[in-house]
Amino acid sequence: MPYAHPEALVSTEWLAAHLADPHVRVLDSSFKQPGVTPTARADYDAGHIPGAVFFDIDDVAEPGTSLPHMIPSPARFSEKMAERGIGNGDKVVVYDANGLSSAGRAWWLLRLFGHDDVALLDGGLPKWRAEGGALETAAPAIPQRRFTARFDPALVRSKGDVVDNVANRREQLVDARAAGRFDGSAEETWPGRRRGHIPGSRNLPFDQVTDPKTRQLKDAGALAALFAGAGVALDRPIVASCGSGVTACALAFALYLIGHERVAVYDGSWSEWGLPDGPPIETGPAR
Repeated sequence: MPYAHPEALVSTEWLAAHLADPHVRVLDSSFKQPGVTPTARADYDAGHIPGAVFFDIDDVAEPGTSLPHMIPSPARFSEKMAERGIGNGDKVVVYDANGLSSAGRAWWLLRLFGHDDVALLDGGLPKWRAEGGALETAAPAIPQRRFTARFDPALVRSKGDVVDNVANRREQLVDARAAGRFDGSAEETWPGRRRGHIPGSRNLPFDQVTDPKTRQLKDAGALAALFAGAGVALDRPIVASCGSGVTACALAFALYLIGHERVAVYDGSWSEWGLPDGPPIETGPAR
């Protein structure tokens, strides 16, 4: 069973052969939770793929919000892409330090703002390092580029949208958090949030879509089986959620690979829904 969108993945070999292409732009979109050291930026400064620019998820976001790294305005996104030397005509390759945990967020944001020529480095930085790929610590040259954002509202959902969907169940909701956070048996990692999940949602931890050894995406048949096993029907609309809208994008990416092109992401995710005065929740397994 081949991928429906094999162009959404590039190999380490392909990237190594195209690093000198001025219209191939590389983004390191690694992310760590607040307070974890060394920070993702420090890791990037210590060694990144040559020419890669750091995609700070907390910077490419709307400032002044009470929730973490919420989507920016089209104007701010355009500005942040230009700062990173990305134009509308460039091919963008994204990676992260884990294989696929936060790179999906950069991939989704680019598509959300109308840039479809974006691919994920299969296996990410772990595979690149394992193969002896070159790393550099120097700041990359930033070419002058113009980026014009074209926002696609179909790829994002608000809390109000999800509240409505709990009642009408028009869309399936799949939660990328670990099973213990989903069922409420584990401590919630976002301070001040309740334990549990959005009523009616299904659970597929994001790290299950990649091979634990190579960090590469599992094959199309295995991905389809994972979603089916989680109770997600691939012929119906899907919304992905997680803790704060980052790893949900890993599920959106995996679904895109196997042909579900219009997966939406609940941007506020559990950091919003799980607030003490938030909407109703459920605990225990999906039902």
